[in-house]
Amino acid sequence: MPAESEQEEKKAIDPRMHSAEHILTATVMKMFGCARPITTHIEKKKSKADYRFARGLTPSEEQQLQSRVNEVILRDLVVTEEFLKRSEAERTYHLERLPADAGDRVRIVHVGDYDACPCIGPHVRRTSEIGTFRIVSTSFEHETLRVRYKLDPASPTVPLNI
Repeated sequence: MPAESEQEEKKAIDPRMHSAEHILTATVMKMFGCARPITTHIEKKKSKADYRFARGLTPSEEQQLQSRVNEVILRDLVVTEEFLKRSEAERTYHLERLPADAGDRVRIVHVGDYDACPCIGPHVRRTSEIGTFRIVSTSFEHETLRVRYKLDPASPTVPLNI
C-alpha cells in the first residue's frame, strides 16, 4: 500500500490535466514518431511534457498538434483501466517510468481506442470532461522538446429533455 504522502500526491494530480497528457503524448507519437515523454510535470494550472526529439516545432506544427489533441477530446472517448500481470504488460508496454514498488499487477489506462499505457494516476471518465487543450509554448534544448499546456474549462453539459 502506498505511503500516505504518496496517496496525497496522487490525489493532488488533476485528472483533467493527466488525461490531457495521455492524449497529447499519443498525438505527439502519431505525428512525429517519437516515444512517450521522458518527464512530465502535471499541475492544475499549467503542465509540461518533455520528449526526446531532434528539433523544435514550427508554429504550424504547434497549431496542428493543438488541433488534433482537441479533436480527440471532442470525440468524447471513454477512459477505462485494466490490470495485467507485470510479465504480460512487459510484452506490450514500456514499464520504465512505473515506480519500482508498483507491484506485480500493472494498471493500463485506455483513452478509447486512441491511447493505452501503464499509469498510476487519476483520470477523467470521458474525454469531454477535459475541456479545451491549449499549447502555451514549446521549446527545444539538448535534444528535448518541451510542450507546456493549459486547459480551458469543460463546457457544462445541457440535459436534453426527451
